[in-house]
Amino acid sequence: MKLVEILSSLDFYQMEEHVDDSLEISTIEMDSRKVKEGALFVCIKGQTVDGHDFAGQAAENGARAILAERQIDTPLPLIIVRDTSRALAIISTKFYGNPTANLPLIGITGTNGKTTVSYLLEAIFNQHDKKTGVIGTIQMKVGDQTYPVQNTTPHALFLQKTFHEMRQQDVDQAIMEVSSHALDQGRVYGCDYDIAVFTNLSQDHLDYHKDMDDYLRAKSMLFAQLGNNYDFHKKKFAVLNADDDSCALLTKSTAQHVLTYAIKKDADIRAQDIALHASGTSFKLTTPVGETEINSKLIGLFNVYNMLAATGAAIAAKVPLSVIKVALENIAGVNGRFQPVDCGQNFAVIVDYAHTPDSLENVLQTIKEFAKKDIFVVVGCGGDRDRTKRPLMAQIAVKYGDHVLFTSDNPRTEDPQAILNDMVAGVKDSGASYDVIVNRKDAITEAVHRAKQDDIILIAGKGHETYQQIGLEKHHFDDREVAAAAIESKENE
Repeated sequence: MKLVEILSSLDFYQMEEHVDDSLEISTIEMDSRKVKEGALFVCIKGQTVDGHDFAGQAAENGARAILAERQIDTPLPLIIVRDTSRALAIISTKFYGNPTANLPLIGITGTNGKTTVSYLLEAIFNQHDKKTGVIGTIQMKVGDQTYPVQNTTPHALFLQKTFHEMRQQDVDQAIMEVSSHALDQGRVYGCDYDIAVFTNLSQDHLDYHKDMDDYLRAKSMLFAQLGNNYDFHKKKFAVLNADDDSCALLTKSTAQHVLTYAIKKDADIRAQDIALHASGTSFKLTTPVGETEINSKLIGLFNVYNMLAATGAAIAAKVPLSVIKVALENIAGVNGRFQPVDCGQNFAVIVDYAHTPDSLENVLQTIKEFAKKDIFVVVGCGGDRDRTKRPLMAQIAVKYGDHVLFTSDNPRTEDPQAILNDMVAGVKDSGASYDVIVNRKDAITEAVHRAKQDDIILIAGKGHETYQQIGLEKHHFDDREVAAAAIESKENE
């Protein structure tokens, strides 16, 4: 695409000199290491790195023009805008042909459940013979192909390029998790959502958001961004959890059609006559398009909410209830979410991503429902993240656990012992019993070796992750692998 055509999407910018109208741009890049001949390099000022400092490297690698926020020394044509992050979203959408204008897109936000809902929706649309593209915490999937991702919601350039590729690969339905950070930082500018789903709101990310009101404000942007106009050929929907206190504000945040779901309150979509057991969940699903019985392999009340959220989005997308039923009943689970580690041992080991007070309590309440003997809880908190949730996590662990082991999660650049001190501060005067084992492998191994028949071990916090970040480095670490090795070691003793 010609540079002048790309720049036509921007209303106001400064340019020191005239650029040949025939100048072609082959790619747009924000990482100078990825720049190749013909690229437009966009200087993004991040939290730790300023792209303006790498314009020279971009020029050496073959860039043909630079988009920046200030004057820099470069021989290349320089375009100056007030906000390169916003401009990047705009020009990326232009460059890749506004892909979500013709690609149905569902966005899922909330503190917990985003990944599970996204994979439930993938299963539902696949059952409906639709090819899906999924962008989320665990990975990105296009059809049967999987790709790694670095953030829950990637930056605007990556998203627009990815949606363009999905269209080229004939994807029928795109599904993505949308984090509060992404909404607040404008990473999803240019994404034309058709359906926005809200799971719940509980404490998390207060290292970034100043308080819970600010956290909710960021979440509400997804629903406001559904737009103010009504296209009756392409209706848009907000799917909201009526049992969550945030529902009222989110309802006011959107002009679009609203579908609510709930277990406790009156709502458009409801689960009734719920029966929870160790091998799954059953309930009567009531919707605006009919009723059906669901017998799911997913365990716990929190997964009932996830199934209701997915049902709401699927109904909004005109998927038949019969298809939804088959998909919900066939899915066995989601990677790292309430995932059993079964090596033939006579006690249970469950790995779960629970890393917030609310999600940890949900999982432990579920385990409490079917536990025959003692519950072991192996849990830590991430470094360089919300410190205020650490004592709360500890309090919940000792509330439900018979044997609690506090350990490292991803300490990042913090001292692991300092993180554990923050956790212990919440329970040290409670009289509760717990152990502190800094090394996560040692903590998991200790729990496994202490467990007896019919006990249950919950290993919480990392779920699907296959690494542990210590300092700035990521080391291979998989809770499931470590637990399996500990079980084998115990069996061989």
